[in-house]
Amino acid sequence: MNTGTNRRVRIIGVPLDLGASRRGTDMGPSAMRIAGLGNALRRLGYKVAREEDIPAPAMETRTSEDVEARFKPQILEVCTRLAERVSTILDEGDFPLVLGGDHSIAMGTFAGTASHFRKKGENVGLLWFDAHGDMNVPGSSPSGNIHGMPLAHLLGKGDEDLMNIEGFSPKVKPENVALIGIRDIDAGERRRIKKSGIHAFTMREIDEHGMAAVSRRALEVVNNGTAGFHISFDVDGCDPTVIPGSGTLVPGGVSFREAHLLMEYCADDGNLISMEIAELNPFLDEGNVSAERALQLILSAMGKSIL
Repeated sequence: MNTGTNRRVRIIGVPLDLGASRRGTDMGPSAMRIAGLGNALRRLGYKVAREEDIPAPAMETRTSEDVEARFKPQILEVCTRLAERVSTILDEGDFPLVLGGDHSIAMGTFAGTASHFRKKGENVGLLWFDAHGDMNVPGSSPSGNIHGMPLAHLLGKGDEDLMNIEGFSPKVKPENVALIGIRDIDAGERRRIKKSGIHAFTMREIDEHGMAAVSRRALEVVNNGTAGFHISFDVDGCDPTVIPGSGTLVPGGVSFREAHLLMEYCADDGNLISMEIAELNPFLDEGNVSAERALQLILSAMGKSIL
């Protein structure tokens, strides 16, 4: 996407925190709105439709009966609704920008994107920015928290219901997945990532080769034989000094400037078709600085440049 386009941006809030251990990601969409996301996109030249939310239940109103996949029925319902909405927005020619919510929402966002293009016989790439692999499955997850499982389910591994949102699985070919920024991986995830066929760019790769080289290689991966790509941006991919407002912080992450560069490369590429931001927790933040910085990264992905 380029600035000044006539294509509308549709902002969808998904106030969900059932997939995580620490509460508060349900307020992530509000934090982004308070930071001024809609108006900032308008200043870039985009049309921004009236914002909307996908309803999500509060943890206090529900019980979790499955220790291997906590709050699965509720998360499945939210993700199913989200997938339907994202697919419809793409059908209408608009750009879906989803504000989480914990990272389990990605099962809904990307299912909707993949479903839209599947109707046309096309595949979609997936750029996954995260400190974690999100490749656990029920039974192997140490916590049973579904926000550690979405990428596995999009690749067709795990729970049948979660895998088959929108009625098909897998949602993406492993050779079209670029996982960037990982540095905190469970032993089971490590084996699963190595066997999966996805392209994982750890912090070591970023340190050794630089974000520019990693970005170029990642874009080759997500664009190879696809109609375009989706960005699933977990704020904990950034270093905690950059974005402190998350419940899953891991030191030694991507710098603010490195994250900007990745997003700028994605904008320059021109094949970005949908995006989400996840795991922003304003209750753990410092004066909404995390939302304000996340906003700037979204703007970079949407085409904002220095000159």
